[in-house]
Amino acid sequence: MCVGDATGRRSAHRLLREGSEMIRHALRHALSGIGVIMVLAWGLAPLAAGTATAAIKGTIKQMFVILNDEELKTPGRAEERRQQLEKVIGNRIAYDEMAKRSLGPQWTQLNEEERQEFIRLYAQLLRDTYSSRFDRYSDEKVEFLKETLQGDYAEVRTRLTSSKFSLDVDYRMLQRAGDWRVYDIVVDGISLVHSYREQFTKIIRTYSYEELVEKLRQKTGEIKPFSEAANP
Repeated sequence: MCVGDATGRRSAHRLLREGSEMIRHALRHALSGIGVIMVLAWGLAPLAAGTATAAIKGTIKQMFVILNDEELKTPGRAEERRQQLEKVIGNRIAYDEMAKRSLGPQWTQLNEEERQEFIRLYAQLLRDTYSSRFDRYSDEKVEFLKETLQGDYAEVRTRLTSSKFSLDVDYRMLQRAGDWRVYDIVVDGISLVHSYREQFTKIIRTYSYEELVEKLRQKTGEIKPFSEAANP
């Protein structure tokens, strides 16, 4: 490999690392529903079954069942606990739709095998981002503010607060097979999908799509394997 190629690969890796750190900071707060106090969430008037808000609340409730399981808190079952939490989150997130929107126009140029690989790498990247929050409890509280519905799409607006910060966190969702899945998270006006798309587009234009995939392989290769999350 020539010096120029090596320098290019390091630069692409740096772009991905720097972008991921920025997104990681925002996403950690957005997914900290695992550590929220549920008084505000469950104190609202009952919602009709099948709403997007009810779907988000249901996922948080499932996560708390796992987090409060004393047997799963033992060191020897840490991996099992993590996998159960990732499965619950994975059943709510449409990783394939998030990956497609985050990649942008490049998606249409990929064949089915390439798309499936990108979805897998993208899902691992997100899991790495939020899995570090699992054991970080704090005084965070979540308030469900409003749900906007338009056909098969919905947006659930929430506010996450603690003694140190207050964040508006909106979940953009789509209806799939009779259930609601998250396809984007917006933290204080910053879209997760848009942020990744800018980062990925910059790497593709400066280097290539193949270089982006190679860096994602390297980055996700540093993570322990995950159980596959279903995405019908």
